[in-house]
Amino acid sequence: MSRQFTPEYRGGSGPPLVLIHGFTDTWRTWELVIPTLEKSFDVLAVTLPGHAGGPAGPDTYTPETLPDGVAKAMDKAGFEAAHLVGNSLGGFVALQLAARGRALSVTGLAPAGGWSPEFQNQYALDYFITQQALVKKAAAFADQIAATPEGRRQATRFIVEDDSLITAGMVVHQLVGAASCPGAQPMIELARREGFELDAEAITCAVRLIWGTEDKLLRWPDTAVRFREEWLPTAEFIELEGVGHCPQLEVPVEVAALISGTAALA
Repeated sequence: MSRQFTPEYRGGSGPPLVLIHGFTDTWRTWELVIPTLEKSFDVLAVTLPGHAGGPAGPDTYTPETLPDGVAKAMDKAGFEAAHLVGNSLGGFVALQLAARGRALSVTGLAPAGGWSPEFQNQYALDYFITQQALVKKAAAFADQIAATPEGRRQATRFIVEDDSLITAGMVVHQLVGAASCPGAQPMIELARREGFELDAEAITCAVRLIWGTEDKLLRWPDTAVRFREEWLPTAEFIELEGVGHCPQLEVPVEVAALISGTAALA
């Protein structure tokens, strides 16, 4: 199961809700919150274009490539609009879709793109280039790494502070998936070339942005500067004390409750 990569998951009933993962990840990053969410929502968890199991990426990536991919999945599911939830890069994609009028609400978990130009130049993209090289080497030993508590801890130390809910199968899936992400390099090149821009004035739905205070990838509050000062100053900002970059893998019960709470604001 851990090595199976699929384009999406759908389950549950109720108002439409779409889950969007982060850079080099897959829809399975949401598997700890899906069982709770699908009790109240019609849940569609998608894998982004150019990611393992997702639709093939284009020859040339543009800022519209990823939101276009999610929009197509929403169209196929019959979702004209939905409650959108995204982690990291997926959080920015959710906001892009909100600017198109496709969101009933947005919950962003450490959304990308809101950092200052200085932060991007010093940290953001260089880290992902280095990490991509490392994960390609580690993927060949994914089973061995995932087999021990220390191996799992080292494999997840940049995305969670507490890895107790992450299984060996989840670690294998993540390592192999990240190493099998053909869109990684062209997406990094796109970010370097064009940066991140958001038509924030077009976003009219409820927006809740959430950061773990111990996020090692997109640290709080440095990576929220543009969200707080320029794009979405009236959004609700929530801190999760002691939590890392992927709260859905660390405090899934709390995350599910926050998502439901955002949807209730719509």
